[in-house]
Amino acid sequence: MNRNNLVDALTDVLSTRKEARDAVEKIFAEIIRALREGDKVVVAGFGSFHPFTARARRGRNPRTGQAIQLAPRKKIRFRQAKDLFTP
Repeated sequence: MNRNNLVDALTDVLSTRKEARDAVEKIFAEIIRALREGDKVVVAGFGSFHPFTARARRGRNPRTGQAIQLAPRKKIRFRQAKDLFTP
């Protein structure tokens, strides 16, 4: 499933495709904004997104094989709801 599939599904509920597309874009924009601010995003019955900072680590340049230090970076962890796959 992709954004267009979500828009198509919302078109059944909303009156126009433009309204559905705007709704999907607004939802994703708000999720992204919250995660960038470091907030946890919880969608009941689906799961939650937790931002965290991965520690610095040693890596290797695949072209030269030289060891390099990789800086810490922000990542997102998704945890599914317990009842996501139970009927």
